Amino acid sequence: MTLFVAVALLAAVVTWLMSLGTLRFALARGIHPPVRERDVHAKPTPRLGGVAMFAGVVAALTAGAFIPQFQAAYAEPHKIVALLCATGFIVTVGVLDDLLDLDWMLKLGAQLVAAGVIAFFVVRITSTPNPFGGIAVGSSQMSIVLTVVTIVLVMNAVNFIDGLDALVAGTTIIGSAAFFAYIWIISRSLGQAEAYFSTASVITAVVVGACVGFLPLNWHKAKMFMGDAGALMVGLLTATAAISVTGQIDLTVLGGRSQILPAFIPVLLPFAILALPLLDFVLAVLRRLLNGQSPFAADRKHLHHRLLDMGHTHLGAVLIFYSWTIVVSVGCLLFLFLDEWVAAGIIALGFLVCAVLTALPVSRRVWHSARRLARLRAAERRARSRRQSKVEAGERR
Repeated sequence: MTLFVAVALLAAVVTWLMSLGTLRFALARGIHPPVRERDVHAKPTPRLGGVAMFAGVVAALTAGAFIPQFQAAYAEPHKIVALLCATGFIVTVGVLDDLLDLDWMLKLGAQLVAAGVIAFFVVRITSTPNPFGGIAVGSSQMSIVLTVVTIVLVMNAVNFIDGLDALVAGTTIIGSAAFFAYIWIISRSLGQAEAYFSTASVITAVVVGACVGFLPLNWHKAKMFMGDAGALMVGLLTATAAISVTGQIDLTVLGGRSQILPAFIPVLLPFAILALPLLDFVLAVLRRLLNGQSPFAADRKHLHHRLLDMGHTHLGAVLIFYSWTIVVSVGCLLFLFLDEWVAAGIIALGFLVCAVLTALPVSRRVWHSARRLARLRAAERRARSRRQSKVEAGERR
């Protein structure tokens, strides 16, 4: 565990130092795109944070190659090289998009290329876990297609929610920390250190470190954004780490546990962590297609925009996302330790609390409106009473 923390810390320090340098460079050269209609920030802000995060990822993954305890993850060095090449490519495309606003078809093509590199040279989904043993995906072609589609889906889901300060960085830290905990628990329970455990653990630790290092400059009010470069990179690495375990592990090795839900944790946890980004992605695509638009056309109707429209502050909306992410990610882990009904009850309670917090501004408006209406009606009654009293007094005279 100490070595994983050290690698994450290296990624964080390099990212933070590079973020400071990148921010200074961007401000000195005026590299900050103008504020768009859908943006929620008021002044032009550099979007080159992804470059600094990539530097932290490269430094940490390179350092990991010299740690003997990580040898399982680096047993096939070409996979790490391919991962860095795919990541560097998608970061480059992301930077160009942030600066030049590339056509959506070009961006999608670049995402397919990066995901294809991962599927061909790094890892692919070969089976889907289930309580009774892994189910083979089928042909190698089907495995590649499923892997590419999954990675592209995750990249866009993460990119779609990158609209508020510290939103992607914070939710990634929370979700990836939960995923790392799951990997650690399972690998310790098996008493093994297979390559897919080690690879997923190293990548996840590096992603957490890069997000931690970038968070100080991205916290509200943000001095710099990670941009498409950072969001797509986080999505790519997160998906790769999830596939390294989800598509490889056979859960029958867990000792024949009779619980059904824990057996699905490898599938549920990555999607639970990305529940809100995936929901936002699906809703956005459906909304745009129904309106006759490109599925990648930008608008101001994402979930985080709706939270702001409901009355949440910028920071409040981000914390709402954090709370939902904590409930779904930690909730999945509870199935490894608690009875299924107890874990489900705790998750339900967490959902209820999050729902109340989410609806709080609306509830306040309804409450205030009801109070104003009650005051108006009371004033009307008093006015009618005064008029009636005057009429009665006149009649007596």
